[in-house]
Amino acid sequence: MSSLFPTYQRWDVHVKSGKGTTLVDTNDKEYLDFIGGIAVCNLGHCHPTIVDALKKQAEQLWHVSNLFEIDGQEQAASVLAENSSGDYVFFCNSGTEANEAAIKLARKHTGKQHIISLKNSFHGRTLGSMAATGQAKIHEGYGTMLESFSYADLNDLESVKSLVTEETAAVMVEVVQGEGGVRVMDATFAEGLQALCNEHSLLLIVDEVQTGIGRTGKAFGYEHFNLSPDIITVAKGLGNGFPVGALIGKAHLKPAFQPGSHGSTFGGNPLAMAVVNAVLTEVFNESFLNEVVNKGKAFENYLNEALNGSPVVKEVRGLGLIAGIECHAPVADYITKAREKGLLVLPAGPNVIRLLPPLVATNEELKKAAFILAEVVTHQKTTV
Repeated sequence: MSSLFPTYQRWDVHVKSGKGTTLVDTNDKEYLDFIGGIAVCNLGHCHPTIVDALKKQAEQLWHVSNLFEIDGQEQAASVLAENSSGDYVFFCNSGTEANEAAIKLARKHTGKQHIISLKNSFHGRTLGSMAATGQAKIHEGYGTMLESFSYADLNDLESVKSLVTEETAAVMVEVVQGEGGVRVMDATFAEGLQALCNEHSLLLIVDEVQTGIGRTGKAFGYEHFNLSPDIITVAKGLGNGFPVGALIGKAHLKPAFQPGSHGSTFGGNPLAMAVVNAVLTEVFNESFLNEVVNKGKAFENYLNEALNGSPVVKEVRGLGLIAGIECHAPVADYITKAREKGLLVLPAGPNVIRLLPPLVATNEELKKAAFILAEVVTHQKTTV
């Protein structure tokens, strides 16, 4: 009998090891992992460079708290700022914490409380980030949410405009709604949103927890659009499995986050920073990111080729190496059958199969996944 709170609906798979794109369970069955810890293991499992960086740091220093200068923070912050629209970085432990920090920073800087986010968004499970999340099922059972959030529709600029008031501090968006069905922002909407924020002096917050650190073929997903966010939040791929998150903000926000205004006991500790710096060295490399772009295009082609003509599939969509397959019926059984065939994928809502392959996946592995899914949804044998 487990002593754990039953907060997770767990699968009947007991993983014992992982390497690259492959997981192995306790029965020695191998799985092609296209979940990657939910967009976390962008460099795959047990990447040797990341393992070496963590081992080296573990033998030198684990933790001293933010009372001390931590050289790894300065190094990582410099790289994040150089590769984004931001200038300063705050390190924390997760995407939820990064989004909580973003909400606090926006409110403190502007002196206003109202923030517009989007329906079907997902920003976390603390009370602030949960309130920012535009999904009623996430709010259920927790009483009154922070009342300072309103929810607009993705790709409907008029719905955003209708919610702007004199008390609006910021607009908070994802360029791809991962949990919300792998729905991608339109370029026209992005351009209009940036203009709206400029016109009304609203802060633009872009949640890059799932799309950042190379996932879309850019350092950050917003780079595909005409956006210049004031605040960017990242986590997941930033640590490749080590718990870490970060808020990146423009220089004009610096006065709002002075000593005592915000903090984290573990945020940016030496272990996390050793991993982050190793990850950024690997990912923020032009040739690596170009490969992700090419793989993303190839993956889209493989999926469309394999699923072409399927009466089950409504649409294939995504950006880079985040893909969603929307079906005309619930996908839970398809996900189970894919797992039985050795492919791990996950849902994004009841009718969408979400795929988050490691960025180091080969074209052969991407093609294999596409044809396994084709077998699952058509019940016909296909040839890779």
